[in-house]
Amino acid sequence: MELNKDQLLLIYTNMVRLRKIDVHMYKCLNERTIVMWHSLQGQEAVEAGAFSFLRKDDITAISHRGHGLGPVLCKNADLKGLFAESYGKATGQTLGMTGWHVCDPENGFLGYCGLLGLCFSLSIGWGLAAKKNNTGQVVMCTFGDGTTGRGTFQESMNMASLWKLPIVYLCANNGMGVFMPIEDAYPKADIADMGAAFDIPSVVVDGQDPIAVHEAVQTAVERGRSGQGPTLIEAKTCRFLDHGTNLPMIRHATFIPKEETESMIQNRDPIKLFREELTKRKVLNAAEIKRIDDMAYAEVKELHKYASESPLPDPKILEEFLYTERGAIR
Repeated sequence: MELNKDQLLLIYTNMVRLRKIDVHMYKCLNERTIVMWHSLQGQEAVEAGAFSFLRKDDITAISHRGHGLGPVLCKNADLKGLFAESYGKATGQTLGMTGWHVCDPENGFLGYCGLLGLCFSLSIGWGLAAKKNNTGQVVMCTFGDGTTGRGTFQESMNMASLWKLPIVYLCANNGMGVFMPIEDAYPKADIADMGAAFDIPSVVVDGQDPIAVHEAVQTAVERGRSGQGPTLIEAKTCRFLDHGTNLPMIRHATFIPKEETESMIQNRDPIKLFREELTKRKVLNAAEIKRIDDMAYAEVKELHKYASESPLPDPKILEEFLYTERGAIR
């Protein structure tokens, strides 16, 4: 179904909000206000296109990139808690103990683990529960191209296909792992080709086009909800900044030329491309663009204030959540 004006504006607004927050978080990382951040700049169309119209209770196995910012923001979930957790504050979603993990069951975030590839195993359990309980939920399993090298990826797809689980495998392929380009880690042009081995429908979309991502995801979601099983979506996208935590921008052991990154930003910025498209369609105008920008800046300011003024965790919290009186882990 074609998106109406309000829906198009929602996607664009979410993309702008994601960019403004990510820029702020990257600045905080450089200033050591937070200890870790994996920037999603360049991938906003994947996040907004995929998550802006999901059900509140649809489950998300979040990717490390953006630390869950995309699905949390697009599902109107607990952004204050996400911010506070990144700042290491007691008002964070996991009480400031993890630095950036998301846990918000009411909105479909059932926890997170820092081990890349575990998202596949968790998604099988969540998808099986959704099917057996007949909840109509789908599981959005999101990951990057580098994570597809884990054996759990193939194992998960095999089980999901056999059991016809309602899982949408969404790979944001930005062409790079930490330092290794995907063409040096995978022999074919499209990761989506892996789906055929497990009889899983797959599709490749332009990850800089949020409408293309939205259409692919909604088709996969409908397939999952109707009991037909999983779908694999590969969104070809870009990573504008380093992998994370201020690692250098290198390919293998060679620095990536600045001109290459600047050209990518100039020609493949999803916000710029979508803004131009919506302006042509007369969905956006200069006043609306400014209003959305101003709103996003104000939101960042408010979130920063909340997280900055929140208290630090009480060290005794470790005793309550991790240890018994005898010192054994619960």
